[in-house]
Amino acid sequence: MNAPLIKQLLLISILSVCLSIPLIAQAAGMPPYIDGQPLPSLAPMLEHATPAVVNISTSTNIQVSENPLMQDPFFRQFFNVPNQSRQRQNNSLGSGVIIDSNQGLVLTNNHVIDKADKIRVTLHDGRQLTAKLIGTDPEADIAIIQIPANNLTQLPIADSSQLKVGDFVVAIGNPFGLGQTVTSGIVSALGRSGLGIEGYEDFIQTDASINPGNSGGALVNLRGQLIGMNTAILAPTGGNVGIGFAIPTNMIMPIKDLLVKHGEVKRGLLGVTTQDLTPDLVNAFNLENKHGAAVSRIESDSPAAKAGLEPGDIIVFANGKPVKNSQDIRNIVGLLQIGDKVDIEYFRGNEKKSVVATIGKQEQPRLAGEKLHPLLKGTVLGVTQKDQIEGILFEKIQTSSYTWRLGLRPGDVIVSANRYRVHNLEELKKVVDPVAPLLINIQRGQEGFFVVLR
Repeated sequence: MNAPLIKQLLLISILSVCLSIPLIAQAAGMPPYIDGQPLPSLAPMLEHATPAVVNISTSTNIQVSENPLMQDPFFRQFFNVPNQSRQRQNNSLGSGVIIDSNQGLVLTNNHVIDKADKIRVTLHDGRQLTAKLIGTDPEADIAIIQIPANNLTQLPIADSSQLKVGDFVVAIGNPFGLGQTVTSGIVSALGRSGLGIEGYEDFIQTDASINPGNSGGALVNLRGQLIGMNTAILAPTGGNVGIGFAIPTNMIMPIKDLLVKHGEVKRGLLGVTTQDLTPDLVNAFNLENKHGAAVSRIESDSPAAKAGLEPGDIIVFANGKPVKNSQDIRNIVGLLQIGDKVDIEYFRGNEKKSVVATIGKQEQPRLAGEKLHPLLKGTVLGVTQKDQIEGILFEKIQTSSYTWRLGLRPGDVIVSANRYRVHNLEELKKVVDPVAPLLINIQRGQEGFFVVLR
């Protein structure tokens, strides 16, 4: 074992012992000092950081579906049922981070406040305020809300690109609605993607405990600077197993600026479909480079087509940033706006080339579900390419609709209909018979299942 490694292990051992001494000293009535020096503690940093983390509660009025017979005026009159909609209220809890004390801007996850009719924010000092929604980006799971308050504390923002695996981090949030709670750990991994949690993924992985209610809370470094927003956990057994994910600040801040300015993120189009390089692809293409995103499809008349990209090209850099896999190119392009330039370096065979493409406008064809099939009434259909899966997206589903009662939800993606693979609305129209039952294959995150509409 080399000397530097022995020195590091010795320092970690000393730190562990030092952190345990305060409890022993307190129990024995001893002062928390060694040789006149104060013991290490996170308390001073947390005194400045925790007032910037808030609790968020929401309430949502949901239309409750009823028996179709009760929608008939005759039956309502016969059974003396009043002609009024039935609703129930759904409540949820989460966390948020004050990132602009002057404007009262609070950062949180989109899924914390999604479809909420009322958003309440509880500050560290006990003040309760009604928040206004400024903007959301569902694909990145980021939202900005605003509170009307003075004397707020905001967290300073750190450059998350400077993080390294092994850095100590602290998660602050409101798990299980218990109130503000602090947990600590280290950065376990960086650049996690392909998890199917969000449309755009570049997660910080940490073993600091992140539990339900922590979503939207702060992940800070030991200086008390915000480095990420706690978003999700990997919980195969239903509980925390020490694998939590946070959205890094370098992804958050450009999106935050767009949300404050426009209320939404209008992403542009490059027009490429890419896939990760596998050993088989590297061998098949006889590549020397083993990292990058392989172009598998080019949309006709797209910016990528106009720039001269072709299927089989291997993208290795975009705007000076290395592209290790298909998620990297998706994240880079996803932060660009219509009219922005993107410098692309790629290999065609073993020849390295570069082009400049201009991000174009995304066409978002939409269709009211009832125009396709009467049992799809109350839905709005669009197209998507999420997690490299092309299909038809349920953009909206009314809670009183037949499809909602079947268990379908916004965000579900139709990948096949009546046993035919469908990529767009035109293909879906060709295989749907409006007077016959409809068999659809749904992709929801990492899960797939069939649903029959009859």
